[in-house]
Amino acid sequence: MRPPEDIVIRALTGYSTRHPWKVIALWAVLGVVLSALTPTLFDRVTQNQAGDFLPRGYDSAAALHIAKEHFGVNPDATTVTVLVARADGKALGAADRKRVEAEAAKLAKRRVIMPREDDGPQQFLIPDRSQTPRIAPAMTAPDRSFELLSVELIGNRADTGVQGVYRVFRDAARTQFSEAGMRTGFTGPLADTVDTVDSRKTATTVGSALIMGLIVLLNLLVFRSVLAALLPLLAVAVIGSVAAGAVAAAAMLTGLKLDAGTPGLINVVLLGIGIDYLLFLLFRFREQLRARPEQPAREVAGQVAGRVGTAITSAALTIVAAFATLGLATFGQFRSMGPAIAVAVLVMLLGSLTLLPALLAATGRAMFWPSRAALRPEAREGRAARLGALVTRRPLMMLTASVALLAALAAGLIGIRMDYGQGGPAAQTPAAATAAEISRTLPAGVSDPTSVFVTSTDGGALTAGGLDGLSRALTQVKGVGQVARTVLSKDHRAARIDLYPTVDPQSPQARDLASGPIRAAVAQHAPAGTRAHVGGTPAIIADISTAVDHDLTIVFPVAAALIALILLLLLRSLLAPVILMLSVGLGFAATLGAVTLLFQHALGRPGVSFTLPLVLFLFVVALGTDYNILIADRIREEMQRPGQARAAVARAVRHTTPAIATAGLVLAASFAGLAISPGNEQIAFAMTLGIMLSALVVSLVLVPALAALFGRAIWWPVRPGPAAGGHPQDSATVPAPRPDRVQAR
Repeated sequence: MRPPEDIVIRALTGYSTRHPWKVIALWAVLGVVLSALTPTLFDRVTQNQAGDFLPRGYDSAAALHIAKEHFGVNPDATTVTVLVARADGKALGAADRKRVEAEAAKLAKRRVIMPREDDGPQQFLIPDRSQTPRIAPAMTAPDRSFELLSVELIGNRADTGVQGVYRVFRDAARTQFSEAGMRTGFTGPLADTVDTVDSRKTATTVGSALIMGLIVLLNLLVFRSVLAALLPLLAVAVIGSVAAGAVAAAAMLTGLKLDAGTPGLINVVLLGIGIDYLLFLLFRFREQLRARPEQPAREVAGQVAGRVGTAITSAALTIVAAFATLGLATFGQFRSMGPAIAVAVLVMLLGSLTLLPALLAATGRAMFWPSRAALRPEAREGRAARLGALVTRRPLMMLTASVALLAALAAGLIGIRMDYGQGGPAAQTPAAATAAEISRTLPAGVSDPTSVFVTSTDGGALTAGGLDGLSRALTQVKGVGQVARTVLSKDHRAARIDLYPTVDPQSPQARDLASGPIRAAVAQHAPAGTRAHVGGTPAIIADISTAVDHDLTIVFPVAAALIALILLLLLRSLLAPVILMLSVGLGFAATLGAVTLLFQHALGRPGVSFTLPLVLFLFVVALGTDYNILIADRIREEMQRPGQARAAVARAVRHTTPAIATAGLVLAASFAGLAISPGNEQIAFAMTLGIMLSALVVSLVLVPALAALFGRAIWWPVRPGPAAGGHPQDSATVPAPRPDRVQAR
């Protein structure tokens, strides 16, 4: 008697293969509609400030709340610092400063229209970021070599519309000041992001095309079929559109706020796992067609989808369980990203159990057109068969070799440090050059100050004079280059004191300064009857590091426990889940160690990006478990046939190696695409290597070697025996390896 979840899976796949065109049409309509609406939906559920993701109990989050409530700071604003200097290099005179003020006033009255790439109907669905910037004088250099203007634009710097608005404003300001005999420079997070994007535009375009071409080429080489190469991408794109719309709709209904980078991460995840699941189906579909050429293709599609659907469901649920645990995190960016990816993966699972089987049923043997050889039984042993024979003939040697490789990489964890900055070296951009010019005469923190917010707790009004003692104490803090005058709120219930550190606001030194000496000085010298909080980018980064460290101690064990529970329910064994979890854990340690060796020790980076261990754990453990589930499920199925246990392991390796290897390469290629985005080099390298190790080393060597050593005892306490009739109902009848090629157990 089949378990209830198996009945549900076979009901879904059975209906989809009996009515393929209805299912395909439904998904197509959903994909078109939601792909049009998704940009607008995501615009309503994303927020811009990292500090907004921190609970109010954190010092910088409380400071941000005061800034909004008492000083009217827009949480969606991003600031650009504009440097204005004489074109001839002379010092600014009184007339020059008046000219700068006049030109700035003109710019502040001009509405900046967001550029649109084309006039297609979909452009009307993209949120309009057109706006009139707020411009205010910021500071003049001590030697009067330049003056700084503060320009406030509304929107996230990752938003392409906001980037377009900035480009229009930058070009207009450059032209206007040039006509007045002035030169300009632009710096700040938005300016730096746009400069980096523009400098990598060609590389990004070429890189994206190469990655998509690589995925198509891999499928062409494996299946020698046009349809099998293109349909995965098309089907996954349709399901991905529906999944993105579902995530945005769910966020709107629940009030969940997402980080602006979440949609891009979802696309990468869905591309990888979606193609993985379709490849699992395609390889098993082809195997069954080869073994039973007389059977109708639609019937084969139903049997294959029902059988593989169980493994796909378990694999998807491990990802869902892992990412759902992020809902326990205190850092809101993780807390929103986890459920968002979990919802997207659930939609991809539904598509894998309906749309993908429907495509197999609708195309049938034509899926492998125009190759005729694709459906012929292999005339000789291939590489997969030789790998299976080697692993089962020399299991101890292969186990030792794979563990030694992973352990050597894991040794890189010795001396690991976390980097709470941008995770990479500063790019050589015009924005960086402008920042360097400013820092030669003014503190580096001028363009992004650390701010101390003071509020009254006894109901009394604050005065600038009453805060002079705090201001003087802050000027004595080593690393603070300058302290601005105290600014009072309109009701005099709050005050703001801006500090300009001498170090880069994004650097570890700025973080340590804000969380250490500055907060200590504030705690010691804040007047009685007041409460003071330290805010700004360095303080936010310091609090985020504390939140992430706390979250690691919660998410890691909970996610591991949930994944182990899913494996226990799927494999109905106590020993096998332990083996799979330990092997995946070793793969995770090896990947993180390799990242540390390359970026921290070899390239001299400050350390490993502080978010990488958590994200890597979730991706490598959850996605790597996919491959382990596929190989373990096939090993158990083969062990239900008559014969030696090691021969069963060899057959399992033979039949799953093409699917796992191809899927791993495709998923690794999709993650490699992250490298073309600024600041994502570490995560791209880690994900690519982690998936490759999980697929090619852990799943195809380590796990089969252990299965060969343990034999049927790996399924303790229930050992699978030969099924009645010689083999499981849905298993293809394939010849076993020659006895002289596989050592029996």
